[in-house]
Amino acid sequence: MMQIRKAEFLKSASSGRQYPDHDLPEVAFAGRSNVGKSSLINVLVNRKKLVRTSSTPGRTQLLNFFVINDRLCLVDLPGYGFAKVAKSVRNSWQKMVGDYLTKRPNLKRVILILDARRDPRPEDLDLIRNLQGYDFKTILVATKIDKVRNTKQSPRLLELERSLGKSVPKPLPFSAVTGEGKEAIWESILEDLALPL
Repeated sequence: MMQIRKAEFLKSASSGRQYPDHDLPEVAFAGRSNVGKSSLINVLVNRKKLVRTSSTPGRTQLLNFFVINDRLCLVDLPGYGFAKVAKSVRNSWQKMVGDYLTKRPNLKRVILILDARRDPRPEDLDLIRNLQGYDFKTILVATKIDKVRNTKQSPRLLELERSLGKSVPKPLPFSAVTGEGKEAIWESILEDLALPL
């Protein structure tokens, strides 16, 4: 697991012209609004408020870049799904995220976040299908596992796996409350990833 010595916000961007001009590998975090994306990033980097969390879905409206140890960049993507925003705004988000996912050479990992308590929605399945075939690695994370009773966690994860299909990597269970899964997620992120010295 990466030892976090430094974690800082770098910048927000809405288009390629505004992306950071660096050669750091980037790990993007994608998921439905209110799925626990910001909390996951905060736990991974041992910071309580590096990424702002909100009870109102759809607050993240730009691509937010965070540099970790001057060696790795985490990118918080706008959530999709629940946000009560105009259709034109939603469409602009989709284009912004799509352009980043398909055109950013720095992108090495996409962490797709699902709520462990819920079956994947069509938007989740569409995104998973769209991510297959690219050069970057896709990691699935099932958040809020602490909200599932201990005796129900394994069966629930199996249900989630079945609903995702055999060609999809198994989701890693995670809890922002207990930190469960943090080490496994970092191992999956760092596997075969050559970081700059």
